[in-house]
Amino acid sequence: MLPAVVLGLTFHELAHGWVADSLGDPTPRYHGRLTVNPLAHVDVIGLILLFVAGFGWAKPVPVNPYNFRGNMRRGMVLVSLAGPAANLVLALVGAVLLGLGGWALPYGYEILTAIIRINIVLAVFNLLPVPPLDGSKILAGLLPGRQAWLYALESYGTIILLFLLFTGIIGRVLGVIIHPLYRAFMSLAKAVSLIF
Repeated sequence: MLPAVVLGLTFHELAHGWVADSLGDPTPRYHGRLTVNPLAHVDVIGLILLFVAGFGWAKPVPVNPYNFRGNMRRGMVLVSLAGPAANLVLALVGAVLLGLGGWALPYGYEILTAIIRINIVLAVFNLLPVPPLDGSKILAGLLPGRQAWLYALESYGTIILLFLLFTGIIGRVLGVIIHPLYRAFMSLAKAVSLIF
């Protein structure tokens, strides 16, 4: 699981930084976050907790939306969508590599299926509209008005997430989305293997 988790967290945060930088905000660049080096993105405690408790995090990419060219709200939606989109692209790459024969490499099947599964989980989990997850920033950017109530929830976001995790609510809700997505990516891998 370790390669899958490190890849997923690294490219998730890199995607946030890259989109912010492309929109005119140099903050991620100044903080050294436009790199594929996992040490710049992975939070050690968050990584350990991910394996121990099933709940972890990476270092959030600092972004200043006031530097964005154009609409600031639209910019934040794009930056927030970039992380989950990067995870889905990684899952797609994992499925294609699996279909192209990656399963024949030592531990290839285990690593590639972990890349698919973990990146789907990261993408879907981060789209939850609970602060500080990406979904809350996407929701704030899409709904009309200032959404002060959503930003006020930010200080309680971790408590809400822990409650949802430990009561199993998140697992049940996300399972409805994650399992069909996983099956779809595995079907893609099988289709690729039949073609090639």
